[in-house]
Amino acid sequence: MRHFFADRSEHLGDPDFVKVPLTAMLDPKYILKIRGSIDAEKATPSSQVHAAVFTGRESNETTHFSVADAQGNVVAVTYTLNGGYGSKVTAAGLGFLLNNEMDDFAPKPGEANMYGLIQGEFNAIQPGKTPLSSMVPTILMRDGKPFAVLGSPGGPTIINTVLEVAINMIDWNMNVQDAVNWPRFHHQWLPDELRMESGYSPDTIDLLTKRGYTVKHVGAQGECAAIRFNNGWLEGAADPRSGGTAGGY
Repeated sequence: MRHFFADRSEHLGDPDFVKVPLTAMLDPKYILKIRGSIDAEKATPSSQVHAAVFTGRESNETTHFSVADAQGNVVAVTYTLNGGYGSKVTAAGLGFLLNNEMDDFAPKPGEANMYGLIQGEFNAIQPGKTPLSSMVPTILMRDGKPFAVLGSPGGPTIINTVLEVAINMIDWNMNVQDAVNWPRFHHQWLPDELRMESGYSPDTIDLLTKRGYTVKHVGAQGECAAIRFNNGWLEGAADPRSGGTAGGY
């Protein structure tokens, strides 16, 4: 997570304006290199983690919903005002609030936005440019068929929330509700802290602290809405961190 957010700060931006090195960032050799650089016994300070050189937010203002049917049609939608009440301006005669997505740009590259994210020149403000977003409505496929649909609100924590729920289902073979319920953690490079929900054992937290991580306890991370296709069944999960429910028809 730490390495990814370091790369995000430097290399991601509106592809209409900058060349995003997606192929290089997703190269298995690069991923193995990053993996090999991680010391399992000691945390590397974020000041020593830098974006690669390639040649060649929790917010309650974001909403996500997932929809699937028996025919395999799936929809994942995330939309947002960004901050509380967005820009705090209501469209005249229409009654809806305007967002404040300008904060998703880097108004002053190298300085933190409202979520503490550090972002680079590629995401600087420019006319006609789309700012970076952490929203990741996700559809997972297996053998050409839908496996799961999921997403979450939460500012930059969205990315890691969706990642962790997906890993819980794919690698740990959890049912969808357990995958959503499981305690979450988040690291976004800077600030150099590992944010953890309750539910982790004191021994685990003590080991992480001894290895050099700065652990910060948080009340809740995200509000994942997920559906899994399982042998002809549609399994829906609402996040117990909120008042949402799973529904059928």
